[in-house]
Amino acid sequence: MAESYEYVIVGGGMVADSAAKGIREKDPAGSIVILSEDVDQPYTRPALSKKLWTDPDYSPTDNDLGTAEATGAEIRLETTVTGIDRTARTVSTSTGDTIGYGRLLLATGGRPKTLDLPDSDRVIFFRTAADYRHLRALSGSGRHVAVIGGGYIGSEIAAALAQNDTKVSIVFPDADLGASTFPEKVDERFEARFREHGVEFFAGRRLDKGVAQGDGFLLTLDDGSTLEADGVVVGLGIAPNTDLAEAAGLTVDDGIVVDSRLATIDPFVYSAGDVANYPDPILGRRRVEHVDNANEQGAAVGRIMAGSDEKYTHTPMYYSDVFDLGYEAVGKLDASLDTVEDWKDDDSVVVYYLDEGVPVGVLLWNVWDSTDKARQVLAEGSAVTADNLVGLI
Repeated sequence: MAESYEYVIVGGGMVADSAAKGIREKDPAGSIVILSEDVDQPYTRPALSKKLWTDPDYSPTDNDLGTAEATGAEIRLETTVTGIDRTARTVSTSTGDTIGYGRLLLATGGRPKTLDLPDSDRVIFFRTAADYRHLRALSGSGRHVAVIGGGYIGSEIAAALAQNDTKVSIVFPDADLGASTFPEKVDERFEARFREHGVEFFAGRRLDKGVAQGDGFLLTLDDGSTLEADGVVVGLGIAPNTDLAEAAGLTVDDGIVVDSRLATIDPFVYSAGDVANYPDPILGRRRVEHVDNANEQGAAVGRIMAGSDEKYTHTPMYYSDVFDLGYEAVGKLDASLDTVEDWKDDDSVVVYYLDEGVPVGVLLWNVWDSTDKARQVLAEGSAVTADNLVGLI
């Protein structure tokens, strides 16, 4: 074995950054290597569909997390880990290297869900900073971009493009944009902002096929209707990258299964971030694909690998910004659940989502600095009833 590090981190996203910084809180000198498939140093992912489109003073350089400078970690880009030998405590890479580890963190994140579309530089399955740069080049100047998917990422991309001199069409299976997430009155306000900005809706539709046509694409939807666009961006969420863990004999179930200290069944191997299936102290075992979890869980697992005796007890929040609307949320937002709406004014509301009468999610729509209160409501569980929810936040 040619080389060895005290800490080996597989994955080069926000978890890698926060884990390296967490390690440094407990161990100022231990050697760290980050093995990343990305072409860029660790960066802030939410800005790829938010701030980089809406703040002219915020640049991709500002979005760099400065991981190497802050931690002294060695970062190897465009490097794929191809295998783990848990007995020898080594990883193998696509570059032919074998690297030993004292503690190994699997922060492999997820890969974007794809569709059967031609391999073309006019089709983007949106996930990375390189995808952001690609979409920037494909949009603007009145070009027409079709967005496939109306969920969290699809709606943010559609809003970002619409605010940057781009004609936008959005294709999604729900009857209304946001209908699977928000109750009707909230959803009406959400959808209205997109219509006001000229976004064209193809509601209740899925993509059937797409073919290159001249300098663009001809898309055929499942009802036989067609849509011509200069480019296509797909935002359908991600699937967790668990192949490496599964091949190494680790437990995988909708992610890499870890305990409250973010350790796998192997005490020398940990996992955190989008790929980790962990026990939330309030909401039970779950996997969370949002920035608050990446930052908090990454920092915690870094400290734990470096000797901390803590457990990960944080219940993460998440947020979204589209046009002049914004929200924060904790827990599960599912419009099929029973809901209680507490309107503060015409554009501000707290929505409680109930599963068999127990609050499992809180939406803070244009209501700020209240995520700790939302966590408290969820923690109280069955002690809180629909009758006494209004006014709690």
